Amino acid sequence: MLKELTPFEKFVIQDKGTELPFSGEYVRNKAKGIYLCRQCGAALYRSEDKFESSCGWPSFDSEIPGAVKRSPDADGLRTEIICAACGGHLGHVFTGEGHTDKNTRHCVNSISMQFVPEENQTVTKADGETAVFGGGCFWGVEYMMMKEPGVASVQSGYMGGHLRQPCYEQVCTGKTGHAEVVKVEFDPAAVSYEKLARLFFEIHDPTQEGGQGPDTGDQYRSVIFYTNDEQKQTAEKLVRELKDRGYRVVTSIEPAHTFWKAEDYHQNYYENKGTTPYCHAYTKRF
Repeated sequence: MLKELTPFEKFVIQDKGTELPFSGEYVRNKAKGIYLCRQCGAALYRSEDKFESSCGWPSFDSEIPGAVKRSPDADGLRTEIICAACGGHLGHVFTGEGHTDKNTRHCVNSISMQFVPEENQTVTKADGETAVFGGGCFWGVEYMMMKEPGVASVQSGYMGGHLRQPCYEQVCTGKTGHAEVVKVEFDPAAVSYEKLARLFFEIHDPTQEGGQGPDTGDQYRSVIFYTNDEQKQTAEKLVRELKDRGYRVVTSIEPAHTFWKAEDYHQNYYENKGTTPYCHAYTKRF
């Protein structure tokens, strides 16, 4: 659902106008979080990809995969960038300037975005720690994870895409960029993140690309979304260990961002149904 815009928001987002340099609220914003499309709420950029370019507008050297589209500008010289979800005007993209190693600058109007601080995102929990794993259908991953001692709760949902508040049918198209994931809340005094990550690699096939078992599609990809640097280092270490053992691991390791809870009928699916997973089983790999 598109937001009703103010006249100035409409001028920039729909009529492809430009706000004055250094006038936008996010030009100097250095807080951690995620930038959403102001018109439709789709996730566009992460704070870790923002940099200071002194151009007068917020600058990013990378977008969330699939979130931004490029097209030739009406002036015949520049490349316009728009929200892939709603087509709202964001600004322009430039390459070859050498500001960062990625050699790309997304020059974005602040008014085209809405910033959500990291502390307002639903990934971490104050009284424990959170892990986020995607290994095919979330029903099976949830079932296996919830049986591990030290796990406080599990929740099926979606992460990694460009559409805000996606539903199951939208994710199933494979076009939103989301993966089916399980958010695991656990007590680090009772079970370590490394033990959970090892379990994750042993309850799904980390060598299968583009799906898991009979479930195929990008939404069923193998992925770990880390919530801190320690988790990232642990995940990378385990991938190296598996590769040293001869496994051709395709699991991607990505920073966590907004977790969107799946519909209620997906939660505790096998427990409620009284059956067991059809494509997840324990296989010792370490």
